[in-house]
Amino acid sequence: MNYLLTTLTKKQEVDSMIRDTIDKVLVLCFGRASDSIFLQLDEILYKSVREVSKFATVALVDIDSDDVQVYVKYFDITLIPSTVFFFNAHHMKMDCGSADHTKWVGTFLRKQDFLDVVEAIYRGAMKGKLIVTCPLPPDRIPKFQLLYKDV
Repeated sequence: MNYLLTTLTKKQEVDSMIRDTIDKVLVLCFGRASDSIFLQLDEILYKSVREVSKFATVALVDIDSDDVQVYVKYFDITLIPSTVFFFNAHHMKMDCGSADHTKWVGTFLRKQDFLDVVEAIYRGAMKGKLIVTCPLPPDRIPKFQLLYKDV
């Protein structure tokens, strides 16, 4: 993981980051340093952090840490990288045209895609919304087939 972005490895660190980020979007990216797709996302985040610094905070969460497994299970992080958004300790959801609105699964194709998504979440949150519509065209949204057991 990038040494220039905040990396969270303990549940208490994640808790305090969620609780203490006020009037900004908190972007938590779950992944592992050995994953090439996560490293691609990491590069996009690093390039974007300065531009979103007035309205967003970005942190990485190491899913290999035993202490953060409660969040990995709670947000059902089965595919990495997965990105979860918060605003004033409220979980922000985004309708991307898939069945799962709780997180962004996969990487962003471009830096501008990440900036657009974070800005849309910020604008929606400032209007009191807890779910926003994805501003990206469908061809730039990663597609994953969701499988449900025993349904």
